[in-house]
Amino acid sequence: MIQVLRNPTYRALFSAQVIALVGTGLLTVALGLLAFDLAGDAAGLVLGTALTIKMVAYVGVAPLVAALVDRLPKKAVLIGADLIRLAIAAILPFVSETWQIYALVFVLQSASATFTPAFQSLIPSVLPEPNDYTRALALSRLAYDLEALLSPVIAAALLTLISYSNLFIGTALGFAGSALLVLIARLPPRSSDAATSTFWQRLPVGAKVFARTPSLRFVLFTNIVVAAATALVLVNSVVYAKSVLDLDDAAVAVTLGAYGVGSLLIAVNIPRLVERFGVTRTMTAGVVVVMTGLGLAIGVTVFTVASGVGWWMVLLTWAALGAGTSLINTPTSRLLADASTPANRNLVYTAQFAASHACFLITYPLAGWIGAISLTAAVGVLAAVAAAGAVGAAFVSRGERAAPRIR
Repeated sequence: MIQVLRNPTYRALFSAQVIALVGTGLLTVALGLLAFDLAGDAAGLVLGTALTIKMVAYVGVAPLVAALVDRLPKKAVLIGADLIRLAIAAILPFVSETWQIYALVFVLQSASATFTPAFQSLIPSVLPEPNDYTRALALSRLAYDLEALLSPVIAAALLTLISYSNLFIGTALGFAGSALLVLIARLPPRSSDAATSTFWQRLPVGAKVFARTPSLRFVLFTNIVVAAATALVLVNSVVYAKSVLDLDDAAVAVTLGAYGVGSLLIAVNIPRLVERFGVTRTMTAGVVVVMTGLGLAIGVTVFTVASGVGWWMVLLTWAALGAGTSLINTPTSRLLADASTPANRNLVYTAQFAASHACFLITYPLAGWIGAISLTAAVGVLAAVAAAGAVGAAFVSRGERAAPRIR
């Protein structure tokens, strides 16, 4: 898998991604502590609002900005987004009101919503060979999972030496390093096929490609499955660990870590799985694993609520959900790359970026609001949402079988 790092351009871009991810991980910790400083016991409300703003930026701003900057050089777009994120990270330590957090988070996440699809859409041009691209996707998934596991540890270690406000400096340095690595990378030349199109012509391009491409409609339905499983884990892990099982704070981290471990174990094997079974079958297996995991979650919820035991069952279930979502998420970009051209690739990736996060705007509130009333009901509703996505994916996949399989 790491042989793709022999490509100097991809090596620079992957290094930029890793450095920016570490900075983002430090930002997550620092932002939580800043919210507590400003709002005390209402910090959860502040962070919940900030996360909602993040999703709104991802869903609403990303397609608009992508259409706006699509004709600009990709290097300028990536560096510009990094510099905006750097500036916001540098300003955050000086805020004194919660509304300022909301405004700055909106700008920062709008920049991230510009950077991420543009970055992802660049990689197929850097690594045009499908198997190399699959290895790059697996490596990227590993980077995300390791960041989720290690960034809190790094932040905790740093907090023994410095105040939390200095974590924002680490975030700014991460974005600065990312911008520098993008600057020195030799990117492929930009396609000029869409040079004469207007903003209004470019804006719906990604959605139109999704609408006419069966494999991308399949991706849309799998987004629903992933969002349901992820919402259960991210929103309700703390409820399982603290309220249901009456465990300590460390158990929350371990519970979330089980999800990450499941994802990691699959990510390292994705290239072999895709090479043997193809992209669609691998993702379909992920849907089956997620549905099995959600079924287990229903049983675990009833069992643990009734008896107050079964943490190991929760960990096993979370690992299964992590494995299933990795089976779906990691190869998804292969379908996006195959269905797009260099001229419209950024717009197609942005459409997927917005669509996948739109699903979270539905599943996060379901997991939180219903879970506050009944955890069993929340798991049941999320399982039903995932089942609807699974049925839709199966229906679209059945209609696509006559098409050549991506390998």
